[in-house]
Amino acid sequence: MSSSYKKPGFDAKYFEQLVNSLPALESKTIAITGTTSGMGFIAAEACARLGAKVILLNRPSSRSADSLDKLKANVSNAQFHKVDCDLQSFASVRTSIKAINELCPKGLNVLCNNAGIMAFRDEPTIDGYDVQMQTNHLSHFLLTKLLIPKLEQAAEKYGEARVVNHSSVARHQQKELKSEYLERRGGKLGGDGASMFFSGARWVRYSQTKLANAAFTACLHEKFQKSNPKLKAMVAHPGLAESDLQSSTVKDGGMGSFFTRYLMKLGQSEKDGSLGLLRCIADPKINSGVIVGPGLRGLKGKAKAFPLEKFYDNDNTKLLLWSKSCEAISEEFNI
Repeated sequence: MSSSYKKPGFDAKYFEQLVNSLPALESKTIAITGTTSGMGFIAAEACARLGAKVILLNRPSSRSADSLDKLKANVSNAQFHKVDCDLQSFASVRTSIKAINELCPKGLNVLCNNAGIMAFRDEPTIDGYDVQMQTNHLSHFLLTKLLIPKLEQAAEKYGEARVVNHSSVARHQQKELKSEYLERRGGKLGGDGASMFFSGARWVRYSQTKLANAAFTACLHEKFQKSNPKLKAMVAHPGLAESDLQSSTVKDGGMGSFFTRYLMKLGQSEKDGSLGLLRCIADPKINSGVIVGPGLRGLKGKAKAFPLEKFYDNDNTKLLLWSKSCEAISEEFNI
């Protein structure tokens, strides 16, 4: 399987129009995971352009340092703050909280759980969980739990605070969330089959994580509505957007380069792929309990809000997601 792939380099069609329509974010603090490249980088830059203090949560690496330098060069006088947070380690997530809290003396206005990996090998993290599920969901579940007090503080001061999750159209590939993918079974979840359309195990695991992102949003929305409606939860999806996800997946063997080049002809720029994320972060017209993207199954176009879908917004799925996630982090998450 060839590991040579080059992004198509689409032009953005809607990005600047959306950013120019969003309100100023001065005095707001926004934390975003996975900002070294792709839609996380774009969202961080856009939020800084709008005046926000932006906390960049990434695993320690040269890419993290280089991306911070690039962001600072792109947005003069911006408030960027880098905090080490490796989502493949629960210990690293817990360690990051002190630094995040210190950067949020007036609370955290938005937590954007953006980081993700796609169709990686059947490998465990240091904590024993599937590397995709821990990176894409379980560590974000823990991060959200630990930052609820700062979100509540901001909600009280500013009238609202938001948790933004990032799913994808891959949530439709697995209509049922299954408990084994949320359990300590990393490296024992089907192997490394790479067929996207014929239930290759890499893609089954990935789609389970994207289903978990959407179900987590449904859980949070329900709990926030009951306990503190000033807290809001919404989920974005990017359609089929070019990003480093495809490049890293090709390199890891999860996609063939020829197939990826063909597939991505149907896609859009990573800037336009970030529209749903940015609307969830900053658009006052976006309410809690919605999914925002280019249609529920759309691959490209303007991002619109839709009600959460019943195949994950149901009692059985939400109970499974919440109980297994609490079990994984060895903590209760009470809101």
